[in-house]
Amino acid sequence: MARRGNASGAGPRPWRRRVVLAAWLVAAIVISARAVQVQVIQSGTWKTMAEAQHRTDVLVDAPRGTILDRDGMPMAVSRETYRVGIAPHELSDIPAARELLASALGVSARRAAEFTDTRRKWVSVPGYFTPAVRERLAGVRGVYLERELQRSLLHGDLARGVVGTVRDGVARGGVEELFEDVLRGREGREVVARDNVGRPIPGETFVVTPPEVGGQVVLTLDMDLQEIARQALDEAMETTQARGGDVLVTDPRTGEILAFVSSRAGGAASLSAINTPYEPGSTLKPFTVAALLDRKLTTLRDTVDVGDGTWEVAGRTLHDVHSSGRMTVGQALRTSSNVGIAKAAQALTPGAQYETLRDFGFGVPTGLELPGEVGGTLRRPVDWSGQSPASLAIGYEVSVTSLQMAMAYGALANGGRLMLPRLVKEIRDSEGEVVRSFGPKVVRQVVSAETAESVGRALVDVVEDGTGTAARLGAFRVAGKSGTSRAYVDGKYVSGEYYSSFVGFFPAEDPQLVVFVKLERPEGTYYGGATAAPVTRATMEAALAARATTLDRTALLRTVRRSPGEVEAPRVHFASRAIDPPLPPTSERGTASDPSERDGGIARGGRMALPDVAGLPTRVAVRRLHHLGVRVVRIGSGEVVGTAPAPGSWVMAGDTVRLRLGRRGDE
Repeated sequence: MARRGNASGAGPRPWRRRVVLAAWLVAAIVISARAVQVQVIQSGTWKTMAEAQHRTDVLVDAPRGTILDRDGMPMAVSRETYRVGIAPHELSDIPAARELLASALGVSARRAAEFTDTRRKWVSVPGYFTPAVRERLAGVRGVYLERELQRSLLHGDLARGVVGTVRDGVARGGVEELFEDVLRGREGREVVARDNVGRPIPGETFVVTPPEVGGQVVLTLDMDLQEIARQALDEAMETTQARGGDVLVTDPRTGEILAFVSSRAGGAASLSAINTPYEPGSTLKPFTVAALLDRKLTTLRDTVDVGDGTWEVAGRTLHDVHSSGRMTVGQALRTSSNVGIAKAAQALTPGAQYETLRDFGFGVPTGLELPGEVGGTLRRPVDWSGQSPASLAIGYEVSVTSLQMAMAYGALANGGRLMLPRLVKEIRDSEGEVVRSFGPKVVRQVVSAETAESVGRALVDVVEDGTGTAARLGAFRVAGKSGTSRAYVDGKYVSGEYYSSFVGFFPAEDPQLVVFVKLERPEGTYYGGATAAPVTRATMEAALAARATTLDRTALLRTVRRSPGEVEAPRVHFASRAIDPPLPPTSERGTASDPSERDGGIARGGRMALPDVAGLPTRVAVRRLHHLGVRVVRIGSGEVVGTAPAPGSWVMAGDTVRLRLGRRGDE
């Protein structure tokens, strides 16, 4: 027994050793196979996964397309900018980095030292920087640059309401919003390499698909006229303390909008010309007369008895300020007789009266290419009261927009043809090739050309010897009408508050421009003929002096007054040619009607010494130069640093002055 036990305890049995060896062999084979699988068979997959942890697909914003004025000059552009971030502890040479940052970013050495303070883990440099800054900082370890597109309005607030804005890549209002599909480009794609903490590695960005720039939108705006209209409205609102206002300049032959300015007190841009209707008052009277003439129910020579200037209609009493006795229909329009026009309108049926106003475009949106337009209010005859025919005849019980009124007067100036208003001239692709053009479009023939011409002649009398004399131009005849209406706010009339307006076209014989002006609730004098008419005149004068590209100078020459003694007539310059209509013996040079002798240097023989406007706010400088009658072209951006020609040089009305903008010390 003992011998058997000793034999068994001599050592491990051979089969156990074989099991252990086999297990080790299997494990080695498995490990080796897995290693081969990972390192050889699946190497591509694992490499891709590793790279994915350090590379990121990034969508690259595409620049929006440019918005241009009628002359092809940019108004709204996308600018490539960069945000700068700094990781101070990653900088390899802090003194050199400080020097470079101070130079590239335009900051002080002290500020650069703050950016590179190693006690801070991360520094976001305030502001946006140009691609030139990026070029200087690219590749610097510890400096990170993030691309960001900024939308820039090259004319500032001059046409902000029309153009619209872009915030965080979202278009808001104006042309930007309405033509989003055209202006928005197509995003690109990049692969960005990142470090262990997820920050981009400089120089390790790879473009997969480049972004595509958006298309271009060309507007009908003439920026000379836009500047003129804005200045005229700003000055009028300051003088009258009005709460808001509109100035529109249109081409009656094409329906093109050449200037569109709406403003609220405090300088806020708006689109009140299309979205804030008002009761027009007397500016609607010409359309009542047009309805009568076109249906041959009366002539301008037919008379109407206005009695003592009062007339009661269905419980409402109409009043005249200046009229009494018998007068012709033409005289009733010239003196803006409420009683005369309302009595003459009795010949119209409600249907005919409504139809004419609707055909002139009231009560429906004009179809302008801007969001938010409203149609105003023009009730159907079935909803009228006994007072309605008389009220409508003189511009009450109807609400209109400023644009509707400008287009309706454009129809009178254009042989009775109502044009579709146009703000967009054409659409171009990103390379500037025209994709689509928008030509003039006649909405309808509202009244005959003969009727339109007759009403136009009556409106000349309004300006020459009626309620619109403040809009009279020295060298050209103007046709126009003033309007004053009580302010209707929140469903009721506001005591002592009014809307003042004037709309005219010139030259009356061959109209090229319609100018509409409305002032909202001015203080003090509120009659349209006293407040809005002078703004119309100032706008027309400045348009002549500025040599706006939209004016046909040859046609204008044919319409200049030539009979002596008519009215005071300033020397009018057209592209270096001068016309001198005779001045009556009693006239005085240097009146407000002479743009060559206002607000500038000493005038000699029609020449003026150019004033020094350096250091003035841009708007003030432009206004002062425009008052000289010169055309202003702005070069650069920033504050005024000089002019070309230099201050003291002799210039004439109609000459071009380049206003240099920049930073102090650039001159």
